[in-house]
Amino acid sequence: MSYDTDIYETLRHRLMTNGFEHGQKVRAEHLRLEFGCSASTIREVLFRLSTLGLVEFREQRGFRVPEKSRKVVHELTHLRVLLEAEGTVMSIRLGGVAWEARLTAAHHQLSHLEMRLQAASDTEPFVDLWFDAERQFHETLISACGSDALRSAHHQVYCRFRQQLMVEDRRFDYISNNIKHHQQILDAAMAGDEMLTRQKIHDHLARHLMQPSEPEPA
Repeated sequence: MSYDTDIYETLRHRLMTNGFEHGQKVRAEHLRLEFGCSASTIREVLFRLSTLGLVEFREQRGFRVPEKSRKVVHELTHLRVLLEAEGTVMSIRLGGVAWEARLTAAHHQLSHLEMRLQAASDTEPFVDLWFDAERQFHETLISACGSDALRSAHHQVYCRFRQQLMVEDRRFDYISNNIKHHQQILDAAMAGDEMLTRQKIHDHLARHLMQPSEPEPA
């Protein structure tokens, strides 16, 4: 892995997991000093992240983290449901035993962490581990779909979705539901039940599908 890629992956992770606040300016000079690299390297990395939607670039104003938006969360959730449901169904059809084994392993890791989180008085040590395990499970769901375009679109949507919810999800208010939902998705996929798999993926994300016109919760 190249040094540029290391910087890209580090910043991508920070942008998705509350390393930067919504609306915060991303100062290229500060990052250049932190990583000990050239200004052009940092700008190239930030432009790559802007194509993913994790930073916004404006002429004369530089780079900034997107603001939190219920409308954006609604739209990204809708896209996640569509892409994940279709990708998982395609994986059911094409993945075979190898995909089933990978998915079971990914779920085992995620389930273990979520059980620990549910019982923990201090969740902070588990935050980064959970973000990685949750992403791996959902990526594994669609990993055997046979479509690079679908996986690429899902990756972009997932990254932006996770960034929008990076503050709320650190509280783990819904961890009990997450445990149940992830198990239900796994069970439906392992049973090869395409309709039920689609439904369980929708159910898992449904709480984020509140219409943007509805008032914000207190």
